[in-house]
Amino acid sequence: MEIGMTPSVRQAIMSRIKPRPLAFPKNFIWGFSAAAPQIEGAAFADGKGPSVWDTFSRRSGAVHNGDNLDVACDHYHLYKKDFALMAKLGARHYRLSIAWPRIFPEGTGAVNRKGLDFYKRLLDVMQRRGIAPWVTMFHWDLPQALENRGGWRVRATADAFATYADTIVKAFGDRVKNWITLNEIICFTRHAYGTGQKAPGAKEGEAVVNQTHHTALLAHGHGVRAVREHGGRDARVGLADNPGVPIPVTETERDIIAARTAFINANIRVIDPIYRGYYSAAYRRITGKDAAVCRKKDFDLISMPADFLGQNIYSGYFVRAGKDGRPETLPLPPSYPRTDAPWGAHVPQSIYWGPRHAAEAYGVKCIYITENGAGYNDRPPANGEMHDLHRRDFVRNYLKEVRRGIGDGVPVKGYFLWSFMDNFEWQDGYARRFGVVYCDFKTQKRTPKTSALWYGRVMKENRLV
Repeated sequence: MEIGMTPSVRQAIMSRIKPRPLAFPKNFIWGFSAAAPQIEGAAFADGKGPSVWDTFSRRSGAVHNGDNLDVACDHYHLYKKDFALMAKLGARHYRLSIAWPRIFPEGTGAVNRKGLDFYKRLLDVMQRRGIAPWVTMFHWDLPQALENRGGWRVRATADAFATYADTIVKAFGDRVKNWITLNEIICFTRHAYGTGQKAPGAKEGEAVVNQTHHTALLAHGHGVRAVREHGGRDARVGLADNPGVPIPVTETERDIIAARTAFINANIRVIDPIYRGYYSAAYRRITGKDAAVCRKKDFDLISMPADFLGQNIYSGYFVRAGKDGRPETLPLPPSYPRTDAPWGAHVPQSIYWGPRHAAEAYGVKCIYITENGAGYNDRPPANGEMHDLHRRDFVRNYLKEVRRGIGDGVPVKGYFLWSFMDNFEWQDGYARRFGVVYCDFKTQKRTPKTSALWYGRVMKENRLV
């Protein structure tokens, strides 16, 4: 009891405090998200072929500290313990990926049975722990052999993906009912073949980059087709996209329209053709002579209806309507709050507006937040604890905006936190940590952080706590 406060005064104060509507819908999906190349390790074990990231990480200066994927979190050998911990934290859904070069070491040709058997064992353990799998077919680990033959620049890679997708859906369809075709097309196309930041680290012209987008769209279509043909009646499939999210600086009609226009323009190469079934006039205007070369029937495949749209949302940017109504981007000031990831500005409104834009611009009826989280350079645990209150508050603030969106009718049906444990953060190596479980990469000891314990309660109670 506070000093000087009588029980009657305290009761009167508490009676005036109204509980906030922080509960989520009854069937809301809660889970964790991770990717095979970032956690599995065993990069060359049991017949697995090299991926573009295995090669890229060995290029001098490509990855921070010269880190590679050889061991990572050693999830390949420790998955039983990891799923025991995941279940203990209360997770009932987990988004994972399958390593393409573990199934087809050369990208095409003979299937590696040891790779198939590994994922069957892994999925069986998940089932015993009561954790439903949401399987991403491709999370950036293109077999190096396919890159040697042109990679995402050439249609043959989409054809190879078609065979790969058919193979894994047939093999795991009895265990997996939720499928995600590709993760973040822009990252393994523009950032991999344009800016060179990600594997394979190429720096091609705009025409080639646009062609990689188109090849990826064809692969997405084959992923949807594979699930329709081999997944069974109750199987579902969608894409995990990382949209550019413009946020209206004021929630007025003019700024909202400007933000929606900016959203369509920012996503003109991926989401727009998937939902329109063609490259729009805006696409042709933006790409000009560098537009992708395509065939008329390509869009019959690309625009095959999916069951949901996944959105990976970490940040966003503010726009306003200019004098002519066109969107104007407002730069974030240097002191704007952000994570340790240079792109990770703390903009919770992005997770409200990303799904809302998709629903209103394209009529999307079912959206899952397939990734959201915060990357910090966390210090090791002390006395068995690691109080990452900055990450806890980051996620909590974003979840408030998810809940606001649901209240406004935005069709968000679930949320997957990135990530379950610290892992290989691409070109940032092992320095940047996104996990709610601390991973000591030398000893492979897992230590749940404060954010993990908090998120466990959120999942259990289906509300913000």
